[in-house]
Amino acid sequence: MPPPSDLARQPRPRPVPGLLAAAERHLRIGVPADLADAVTRSHLDDGRCVGWYGPPTPGWRVAIDAERADAPVPPVLARRFGVEDFWARWTRAECCCKLTDVPVAAWWRRHGLSAPADGSALWRTLRVTDLVITVGFAPTCPPRDLALSDSESRLTRL
Repeated sequence: MPPPSDLARQPRPRPVPGLLAAAERHLRIGVPADLADAVTRSHLDDGRCVGWYGPPTPGWRVAIDAERADAPVPPVLARRFGVEDFWARWTRAECCCKLTDVPVAAWWRRHGLSAPADGSALWRTLRVTDLVITVGFAPTCPPRDLALSDSESRLTRL
């Protein structure tokens, strides 16, 4: 058996390469009640909902965010982040927040409306009808007791 440090270096599973390229096929737009079975959803201010119906991607979390492309940018946000390509940047940041469980206000302080360039997340922003939609994936991490020695691990106490 390899030493524990080598177990942490197991290769991350990769999502199907064409999944993001074919994102349009996995999105549905409708009313929330009709999209209750979606893997994940994003609710719009006009009452519609966008649902993701892509295949399972073991080892990866998926999130989506959608906004109306013609929606006015709130003046406070326009002053802070500018209006150029605003909804694309907004939906990417929202996806990253959902994937990392970070509140949007905390994200803004650290990244603004940028998505981190460290390669940990994969995303695609696209235009579907009158919407800007970002689909994002991030690897899941297996739970580990890094602070505990082997003799203190919860598994050895079971």
